Amino acid sequence: MRRKFLLLIIILLVGATLGLYFWYRSGGLQSAVVRQVSQQITSNPSENNLIQKVLGFAKPQTYLVLFLNNTEIRPGGGFIGAYGVVKVDKGIPEILKVEGTELLDNLSPQDFPSVPPDPLQKYLPVKRWGFRDSNWSPDFAISSAKSLELFVKEKGTAANDISGVIGITPTLLEEILKISGPITVNGQLFNADNFTEKLEYEVEYGYAEQGLDFNERKKVLVDLTHALLARIRGDIFKHWPQYLDLGQRMLAEKQIIAYAKDPEVESVLLAKGWAGEIKQTVGDYILWADANLASLKTDKVMDRELSYSFAPTSSGQYVATIKMKYINKGTFTKFTTRYRTYARVFLPVGSQFVSVAGSLKNDRTTEVGAVDQGIENGKQWFGTFTSIEPGKTGELVWKFYLAPQIVMQIKNKSYNLFAQKQAGTIAHALVLDLNFGNKVYNKTTDLRLDREFQNFDF
Repeated sequence: MRRKFLLLIIILLVGATLGLYFWYRSGGLQSAVVRQVSQQITSNPSENNLIQKVLGFAKPQTYLVLFLNNTEIRPGGGFIGAYGVVKVDKGIPEILKVEGTELLDNLSPQDFPSVPPDPLQKYLPVKRWGFRDSNWSPDFAISSAKSLELFVKEKGTAANDISGVIGITPTLLEEILKISGPITVNGQLFNADNFTEKLEYEVEYGYAEQGLDFNERKKVLVDLTHALLARIRGDIFKHWPQYLDLGQRMLAEKQIIAYAKDPEVESVLLAKGWAGEIKQTVGDYILWADANLASLKTDKVMDRELSYSFAPTSSGQYVATIKMKYINKGTFTKFTTRYRTYARVFLPVGSQFVSVAGSLKNDRTTEVGAVDQGIENGKQWFGTFTSIEPGKTGELVWKFYLAPQIVMQIKNKSYNLFAQKQAGTIAHALVLDLNFGNKVYNKTTDLRLDREFQNFDF
């Protein structure tokens, strides 16, 4: 019975990934209810049919669900601490596997090469690229492809049958508890305020106090899911508008992200802005992607402020500065420590590196670190390592020349800017100071969502 409840809550989250929650019993009723509810989501018949397809009414679909811990941020949304495999056949879900990723990685065959990206080797450090570290790209489709590649090589459950990947963060579950109210699991009260911290304690320490083996330490996820579903089961229709709004909001804020192997389904995810892709743009573009490397769950005590500015030079070029201010509000505890991040900034191709300040070779040193650069999915990126001690503020500052096509857009008065948020981050500040030469544009906002700026008054 517990497995059934766990199964249903996971498929509920899969439904949320498509803006769809449903409850059903018989085969005929399932299709009717899903069709009726999906019509509330979209009036497009083809999208309606795709929802039916995704829920396995045409043929069974199998999904890999990634639990992305955004208190340990990674480029693809958060450290993959656990995963589930769910098969859906005509709307009937069947759970095939739920476990911690360390079990899959540690017990997998070692008979294939799996070389990690250099920063993972240098700063984590790891010798093999495992499934739990697979979401190294901030583009969820690219990360998902790598996750699936390693899932197959590590002989994960139903690996060759996976239809798509869904990533969810603890932020989603906290928001669900705001609607449903607190729940009690094994004598422990979980609410929206303590959910993530209490769950982390139970997984890291509480299991031993209960006499459980290390391999059983994530059993609390099963019990928690059972209790959460029991609450939602009687609550979802009563608070349907709130749950529907929550699903759409979490998708927009990239606390739920999805990838589909089926090009038709993936095209809808892209069109809806639910795919977590690196946005393809004609104009200016910025994306800052942090990777917490061996900093425990310190992201939950980090404040960030991203600043972007540029100004013309006498040579006709524009020199730009993008800076992240990191404020480590934590102390040395079981869950928080000095913040160690490999940070990359993604820019239009043609951006030319000038300098970096704040780069470190490693933590607890003043030696300057190396700068890496490359091109990924049509964007130029620069990357380096930095560290911020508890109670301290640090800055990482990149200077570069704007790409020639962006300079031309400024001169033609057709400039626009797309500022993309990293999946899993909450709402750090964004400060713009754009000097076009004859006019300066200033704006302070946040990156709760992707932000687009256009129609500048030059």
